[in-house]
Amino acid sequence: MNVPTSPLKPRYGDRFIPTRAGNTWSLTYPTAPATPVTEPGRPLGPFKKPRESNENSKDGSAVYSCLLKNEVLGYQFEDYKDVTEKKLTPNRKLFHYDTSERSVVINEPWSPYSLSPISNKSEKLLRSPKKPTRRISKVPFKVLDAPELQDDFYLNLVDWSSQNVLSVGLGTCVYLWSACTSQVTRLCDLAQSDDTVTSVAWNERGSLVAVGTQAGLVQVWDAAAGKQVTTIHGHTARVGAIAWNGDLLSSGSRDRFINQKDIRAPPTIQERQLVGHRQEVCGLKWSPDNQFLASGGNDNRLYVWNLHSTAPIQNYTEHLAAVKAIAWSPHHHGLLASGGGTADRCIRFWNTLTGQPMQCIDTGSQVCNLAWSKHSSELVSTHGYSQNQILVWKYPSLQQVAKLTGHSYRVLYLAMSPDGEAIVTGAGDETLRFWNVFSKNRSQKENKSSLNLYNCIR
Repeated sequence: MNVPTSPLKPRYGDRFIPTRAGNTWSLTYPTAPATPVTEPGRPLGPFKKPRESNENSKDGSAVYSCLLKNEVLGYQFEDYKDVTEKKLTPNRKLFHYDTSERSVVINEPWSPYSLSPISNKSEKLLRSPKKPTRRISKVPFKVLDAPELQDDFYLNLVDWSSQNVLSVGLGTCVYLWSACTSQVTRLCDLAQSDDTVTSVAWNERGSLVAVGTQAGLVQVWDAAAGKQVTTIHGHTARVGAIAWNGDLLSSGSRDRFINQKDIRAPPTIQERQLVGHRQEVCGLKWSPDNQFLASGGNDNRLYVWNLHSTAPIQNYTEHLAAVKAIAWSPHHHGLLASGGGTADRCIRFWNTLTGQPMQCIDTGSQVCNLAWSKHSSELVSTHGYSQNQILVWKYPSLQQVAKLTGHSYRVLYLAMSPDGEAIVTGAGDETLRFWNVFSKNRSQKENKSSLNLYNCIR
């Protein structure tokens, strides 16, 4: 017997399960990145973070993500610094609904009197000042021809004076280029003495230029008058490195010696000779307080000398190639950076106060020059085999800020403008290229104490 049955009715439970297929959880929860896969079960390799197009896109996505967190999950972000500095953790009250927690408040999004679709916290977040973005142009702002600029790792043929004048050694001549007027003048020509220029260096006042020659001489010229002041003898081979300390002139040569002479002294007074290197001296730099001289040579050695001793007080042997690139930090007392040649490729940092090595980074190519920023704890390095590039680094994180390319030969020469914003690089491709790499804005973390001995007193 067929019993009539009522049609089936849909059953309704007492739980509501939301549909999550369309939700974008990546905007709501910070999730760990997955390994990219090209084929089923075959990973592409070590995971690398996808590149952002620029800093603005990173900041914009971070602000948008925090705006969603404020509105959907009840976060309280109201400052742009919170976006970049605070670690975001998921809100555990995502599915906790309690209307009693939300009282009717003027200008809140659930208030009928609200004038904005977002909360007060989100409005403050959108109005907060953005973190200034650092942009370094990848192209030089000026390029000058430099015919006969030698492609020799051991020479130093470019220097920039405190009076904003560039000196360049080209073949047998030294030329001066004014960055203010772009006027070029020839300071001297050694062709009559059958000699060539191997190094140039300005004194601190920017009035005198020291010129090292292939014959082992050091000539001192008055740039304004265009006249030779004195000639210093003493080396038996070419002079590839020169460093000033007031009126004291230090010169390093292929004869393995470092000579020091006060240019005010009469020629009859002999030079002080520093003996230590076993091969050509190719790098010389005085510390910011003018108390210590760092020297690098083709014997892979880095020495530190003081004003009174004729023997090195510190000897560093970790480099595996010639040490030409030397730079003292103007921000950290006693911090010295040095770079090795093709067989080494490393930038090393030393604490000369304790004589201990600090950090080291392999750059992947020959390190030709180093220079610290005058305004922040950053430094720039130029490279030869095989990248021919210019790199800007943050210290002490050693994070690479920028990579500049353009030279077709090794970037053997480097000098910094007197305002500390621009650098000029020279290479065997016979060009000088000017780059804007540093900013005048000082780091907020930098010590600005009036008691700092390495700041101006007035």
